[in-house]
Amino acid sequence: MTPNMENIIFICVIVNRNVGSRVLHAARKYGLSGGTILLGRGTIKNPLLEALALNDVKKEIVFLVAEESVGLKFLENLSKELKLQKQNHGIAFVRDVARVCGTKCLSCSGLQDIGDEENAMYQSVYIIVDRGKGETAVEAATKAGAKGATIISARGSGIHETSRLFNMEIEPEKEIVLIILKSEIAEKVVSAVRTEMDIDKPGNGIIFVQNVRQVYGLFE
Repeated sequence: MTPNMENIIFICVIVNRNVGSRVLHAARKYGLSGGTILLGRGTIKNPLLEALALNDVKKEIVFLVAEESVGLKFLENLSKELKLQKQNHGIAFVRDVARVCGTKCLSCSGLQDIGDEENAMYQSVYIIVDRGKGETAVEAATKAGAKGATIISARGSGIHETSRLFNMEIEPEKEIVLIILKSEIAEKVVSAVRTEMDIDKPGNGIIFVQNVRQVYGLFE
């Protein structure tokens, strides 16, 4: 790592649909160069909403990369602006970044030592499965103690993920399930999803877990 080079952090903000542009506007106000908005859906466990089929909430997932001091200041103020201390107003979390390329505003020179974060209080669990199976993964995770999840639509291509239709290879759409939870229950949640989805069988999906540095808006 270059001396005096400030650490770079990855910021993920999950908000209701149409709020993502507000997040990017706030980011520009604090000097962040821009971000990426993905579309997803969140799950709310409420018997009345489930009965009315209103428990599937459209979400926007905003990815940003920033210098640490700028990014943390932005997040602190965004948390107040969006009232992330209130339930269902959104979630934001931070991870360290080892290297950034492709942006003029941040250096691409050298890798940063981001450490192991062995004592991280929270972890993010990513579950990548075929389209239509995200809900099953969420149900298994919820039974194991997770409080909710965000499902992101995506596409994948791998040796086990292609099928043929009229002699043409088809890449099926994927769903990425993102769950933020306390580290102490992460293993239980992962184990439950792994068993339910038969993840160890080739082509059934992938799970990976990352430590999270800082979390806003997560309710126990």
